[in-house]
Amino acid sequence: MPCHSCFRGNDKGLGHVRATKLYFFRFGFEDFFVFQRFVYALTLYLLTPFVVYRLTARGIKYRGYFERWRERFGFFTDPGIRDSIWIHAVSLGEVNAAVPLIEALMRRYRGSRFVITTVTPTGSDRVLQLFGERVFHVYLPYDLTRAVKRFLDRVRPRLAVIMETEIWPNLFMTCAERGVSIVVANARLSEKSLRGYWPIQPLARRAIRCASFVAAQSASDEERLRALGAMPSHLAVVGNLKFDMTVPADAHERGIAFRVDAGNARPMWIAASTHEGEEMAVLKAHAAVLRRFPDALLLIAPRHPERFKPVAVACRAYGFRTATRSEDGSANATTQCFVADSMGELIGFYAAADIAFVGGSLVPVGGHNLMEPAALACPVIVGPQTFNFAEVTEDLIAAGAVIRIADGDALGTAVVRLLSHDAERQHMGEAAHAVMESRRGAVERTMAIIERVLAEQQKTRTSRLG
Repeated sequence: MPCHSCFRGNDKGLGHVRATKLYFFRFGFEDFFVFQRFVYALTLYLLTPFVVYRLTARGIKYRGYFERWRERFGFFTDPGIRDSIWIHAVSLGEVNAAVPLIEALMRRYRGSRFVITTVTPTGSDRVLQLFGERVFHVYLPYDLTRAVKRFLDRVRPRLAVIMETEIWPNLFMTCAERGVSIVVANARLSEKSLRGYWPIQPLARRAIRCASFVAAQSASDEERLRALGAMPSHLAVVGNLKFDMTVPADAHERGIAFRVDAGNARPMWIAASTHEGEEMAVLKAHAAVLRRFPDALLLIAPRHPERFKPVAVACRAYGFRTATRSEDGSANATTQCFVADSMGELIGFYAAADIAFVGGSLVPVGGHNLMEPAALACPVIVGPQTFNFAEVTEDLIAAGAVIRIADGDALGTAVVRLLSHDAERQHMGEAAHAVMESRRGAVERTMAIIERVLAEQQKTRTSRLG
């Protein structure tokens, strides 16, 4: 029962009323949050059979999805490490983007053990290829409460570096509960992804506020991350780590070697990271290119391994003399279409090409990394769907380094035009390289943030012990 002062017209009574109302408001909001987290967890558990079915379906096309299922639920042998530095990169593209940051972390924190998680087999293969036994690698478990706790019990991180857009409520909140500092690095959030968080917006807001810092790629990403709920004081534009990529020393040599095998004087173009729904447009474009340049060679690199065989079949069905990396090793002077059905070799094929079309941009995937061809001074063509890399793409277009086409029907015309004008290709390549050089520095800025976060963490731990 309220005290008598609640009914008096004095400031003390009114203050008590306000305090009481505020107490019940906070209690109600927290109660709602707990309920929503329960519903979220329950939904994930109910969806687990469908997730397993999806893994099985993908495994039929790419057998890597049949392996290591236990890791996806947090079951793996305890590696016996403590205070690890853990980096999560969902798939191949994120792993490649994280490489310069991971190498910088390894140099700075030589005494630490490193854990790298991925979600896809292609990302896993790339981690093992690049880092081998220098790191402990497992799949990140699904965002199930018990699975997350099992994972954290085994890797015992002091720092989690989460690449790009992997914001999982149970994972983030459990890390915060255990005092694990989180840095979201190279953070990006498209309008589509922001809308996708709407059904769990209170959870997403609470999750992202568990991060010690969110390092956004661009001003538009920063704005959307703030709208999601990131604390302005823990959020800043740091730049894109992919601008800091180092072209492998042997990339140009691999490109030259490929051209020697295939016929050095021939015009060559590459369609990279293509998806279903784009390959037929690419093959139609190549038919148009061959009418103008009968000796031209198309290199096509599907984004996902399950597309390798279907694309090779489609090339042959179209009537092209086709070779593949897995069966033939390289192209020869008579090859019209070469399918790069391998992982981790794309940059060498970019180095061989006169022009690059970057896929995921003719279908609503949102585009893929333009920085690899740009770093090699290779002219780039993209379609209209580049929302995953909107700001970078627009900057490269403004600099004259990238051409945007309206649809697949325009691809052949764009390739023929560039192959016909050496000076335009050279100008585009130089512009691309200049943009790359001017945007470097994100790794250094991200490292400074991580060092500050770890210093604050150490200070907090010391004060608790004191």
